[in-house]
Formats: sequence, C-alpha cells, structure tokens
Amino acid sequence: ARPLADPLRFAADAMLGSLARWLRLTGFDVTYEAHIPDERLVREATEQHRVILTRDRKLPEEWQAPAVYLVCADRAQGQLAEVIRHFGLRDSVRLFRRCSLCNTLLEQASDEQVRTRVPPYVRTTLTTYRACPTCERVYWSGTHTSRVRETMRRILGYPPTPAPPPTD
Repeated sequence: ARPLADPLRFAADAMLGSLARWLRLTGFDVTYEAHIPDERLVREATEQHRVILTRDRKLPEEWQAPAVYLVCADRAQGQLAEVIRHFGLRDSVRLFRRCSLCNTLLEQASDEQVRTRVPPYVRTTLTTYRACPTCERVYWSGTHTSRVRETMRRILGYPPTPAPPPTD
C-alpha cells in the first residue's frame, strides 16, 4: 500500500459535495467532482495519496483502494464533525485558506485587483480580500464568515484558528 500524504488529503465521492466544500472552508485539501466514476476516483486518489471519503457502502468492497473512509452522518455539518473527529483534525482546522469551489490555496488580493469582482457596497466597507488564482473567485469577511465560524465553534468546541494571511 502506498503511504498517505502528510498532512492528510482527501477525495470526496460524488455524494459528498457539501462535505467537500466544508472541508475546504476549514482548510483541508479535498478533490471533488460531481460526476466522477468510482474507477477514476479510486485511481486518482491512490495516485495522489488521498483518503477517499464516501457514503457508498459498496465502494470499499468493489474497489481495491488503500484508504477509504465510509462517512456515516447524513448531513454535511455532521459529516464534517465525523471526519474531523475520526482523523484527529481538530487542531489542523484553518478557516478560509482554500477556495471552496476549486480547492486552490487563496492569496491576498488588493482592492484594486478585485474592484470589478466584488459588489460596490462591499468595497465601501472592506479593504481586505482573498482571491483564488485558479478560478478567480474573491472572498471577503461577511455574514457568511461569522456563520461558518459559529458552526465550527459548535463542532470543535472552541473558536477555530484562522488561516494565516496569504503571502503574495
């Protein structure tokens, strides 16, 4: 069996799109494709030394994969709590470090760089942004960030560590 990457990296199957987004929001490297066939998921996860996260009880039986974790919880936040607990990731959570859409590490972005990509009212109140260099999505601190922080406080039992400021 091939060794797993350190820190742990994941590959979420087609049933776990919401979990993949939550894991990315908490700073974990997670690949996800909505319509990936099991054969390709297993091959790519094995090649990239990723733990496969699945709800498909047959996947571990049908495919020889070195690392598969069967997620039991039904809802995304319960799944997130389960994965964090199972893999001992509580102290590794770093919020808002990765793009929730494409998994790329975010970079610091200036007001000038994001001028045309954020709503005008956001630009009147904020000056700090993060941007994805791959898909160009822009992130800023808003009401959604406080909801994510509160959810993570409930899951972890304490306030999560923020991601360090991105470097250019």
